[in-house]
Amino acid sequence: MEALVEQTLGTPMLEEFRAEVATTKRVLERIPPEKLAWKPHVKSMSLGQLAWHVATIPGGISRIAQQSSFDVSQGNFVPSQPSGKAEILQAFEQGCREAEAFLQGLTDRQAGESWRLLNRGAEVFVKPRISVIRTILLNHWYHHRGQLSVYLRLLDVPVPIIYGRSADESPF
Repeated sequence: MEALVEQTLGTPMLEEFRAEVATTKRVLERIPPEKLAWKPHVKSMSLGQLAWHVATIPGGISRIAQQSSFDVSQGNFVPSQPSGKAEILQAFEQGCREAEAFLQGLTDRQAGESWRLLNRGAEVFVKPRISVIRTILLNHWYHHRGQLSVYLRLLDVPVPIIYGRSADESPF
């Protein structure tokens, strides 16, 4: 009798993740280290906090998505102020390794399992784990990376190519 071999999530999401890692790294590398405390508005995160958030989303969300649920009342959603650019890039590399390992090992069965978001024990929503990965890991990450590119523009730092040319670079 042949053993049932469980299929993995497949390559499309993993390929997307790898491409977005390279894009995000280009954005993070542009951060001027002397401007980490800069804020475009009093209500905004500092450049350092936003860069830290962008750098740590892959590892943090992949750890959360491995669980069957997460209670937001137990989380800290105020990004730390990093001490320097090297700390940001190191956290990014580590988090991306963790997220890639998680995505590589994710089976179709695990991807389809229900995942619950709670607030003080009360259910906020239940979604398939793959939906959480798509919305909270990937889309959330892209959103904040877009904010970071605006910070760069406001600081007059050349914005790298993200999905096509920027005012500063062209892939063509």
